[in-house]
Amino acid sequence: MSFSEKIATLMARPGQDPVSKDDVPWWMKYLGRGVGTVGSFIAILLGVWNCVAILVGSATALIAGMWQILAAFGVLCCEAPCCCMFVDHVQRLSEWVDKRPYWNRALGYVIISIPPIILSPGLATIFGSGLIFTTGVIYGMMALGRKASRQDMAAAASPQLATSPTGLGGQSDHHTTLMEDPDVWRPT
Repeated sequence: MSFSEKIATLMARPGQDPVSKDDVPWWMKYLGRGVGTVGSFIAILLGVWNCVAILVGSATALIAGMWQILAAFGVLCCEAPCCCMFVDHVQRLSEWVDKRPYWNRALGYVIISIPPIILSPGLATIFGSGLIFTTGVIYGMMALGRKASRQDMAAAASPQLATSPTGLGGQSDHHTTLMEDPDVWRPT
């Protein structure tokens, strides 16, 4: 058993399949969870800081701070339900979100992170909601999946390119680069 497999078994949730059903790298899954968890804690603290702005008379900063706190708490419930055990049904919500495709989670995190920035574009709001936005971007990258191999991309681009072992098809066209065919360009 490799080190990454040991870490994966330690970090597995109760009732989770030990075999992954997608081809997302393990480090990217933990990056998304880590940024979501740590970023949510930071966003909650910065949201409280924004709420203190009501003392200077800024109602939009108060609303943005409350929105940021609620958004960060929602992300925290989805990403690290162990931090919110005192709230009923958090485990059920987290399991439901885990069963959804990655693009759903990415879209949700991006959408809930934008309103505080629009309401009160301060440094605390941009950084706090930016961490939630970053979590959404990471899940969006996970939804895209792995990059195809060179042969698969060549086959999708043109059947003629896929037949050649070099990927050039015996031709020299505008798609070749200096690395593939040094005779295409020569300095004078």
